[in-house]
Amino acid sequence: MAGKIKNLILIASGKGGVGKSTVSTNIAASLAKKGYATGLLDADIYGPSIPTMLGDAPRPDSPDGKTIMPVERFGLKLMSMGYMVDPNAAMVWRGPMLASAVTQFVNDVEWGDLDYLIFDLPPGTGDIQLSLAQKVPVTGAVLVTTPQDVALADVYRAKAMFDKVRIPVLGLVENMSYFICDGCSKEHTIFAKGGGEKAATEMSIPFFGGVPLEPGVRECGDKGEPVVIAAPDADSSLAFKSISEAIIESVGDANAKKEEEEKRQGKLRIITH
Repeated sequence: MAGKIKNLILIASGKGGVGKSTVSTNIAASLAKKGYATGLLDADIYGPSIPTMLGDAPRPDSPDGKTIMPVERFGLKLMSMGYMVDPNAAMVWRGPMLASAVTQFVNDVEWGDLDYLIFDLPPGTGDIQLSLAQKVPVTGAVLVTTPQDVALADVYRAKAMFDKVRIPVLGLVENMSYFICDGCSKEHTIFAKGGGEKAATEMSIPFFGGVPLEPGVRECGDKGEPVVIAAPDADSSLAFKSISEAIIESVGDANAKKEEEEKRQGKLRIITH
C-alpha cells in the first residue's frame, strides 16, 4: 500500500437490501466532489456491486506482478473483486479466504495518498469485519439502515459488534426514508417513519440524516453513474452531500479523541516507567 491513507471508513449494515452500496458509492463520490482524494473498496466479495454502480472498466493492471493498480472513475480510485473475475463466476470461498482477499486489497493496491478510503462492507458481522478490525487501522464505521423494524433490529447488532472490537461508530444513515409522489408532492413514509433517528438516539450515536427513495438513484446506479454526479440537485443528492459533510465533521472529532487518548497513554507510560 504505497502512499498514506488518512482515514479508513467502514460503511456497514446489519442486513442486506438496505442500499449500503448505494450509500457507499454516493458518499465516496460526494467526498471526491469536495476535493478530497478518495478511494472506494468493495469488500463484498460474494456480491460486488461497485462495477455496476460505477461502470465497467478494464481488469486492473499489475505492473510488477505484486501490486495492483486501482480502477479510476469519477475522480475515485476503486477496487472490487468484480473487476478481477468473470461477472458470472460464483465466489465459492470460506470465511478466512474472504478476509484475506480484502486485506490484500488494502495492502497490495497502489492507493497512493488518500484522504478517505471508503469500505463497502458485506452485510452482517462476519469474518471480513473482524479481520479489518484486527489488521487495519480503521478510523470509524457508518451504519446504514432503513426505517422498518426488521432492518433496525440488525443495525443494533452491528453496533454491538463494532463496540466489541473497539471501532468507533461515527453515525447512522437512514436510507429509503420517504418517497415524494410526483402527482401530489406529498412525502410518503413507505417503510415507517423516524426509526433511524430513534435508533441513533438509543445507541447514543449521531443521526447523519435520511435519504429519500427516488427512482433516479436506482436509474443512475444501473447506468454506472452516482446520482450525486448525474443529478446533483436531486433531493437524494442533497441528502448525500449533507451526510458526507457530517462524516467529515465526525471523523475530525474521532481523530481528535484518538490523539488525546494517545497523548494520555504516553504520559501514563512515562509515569509508570
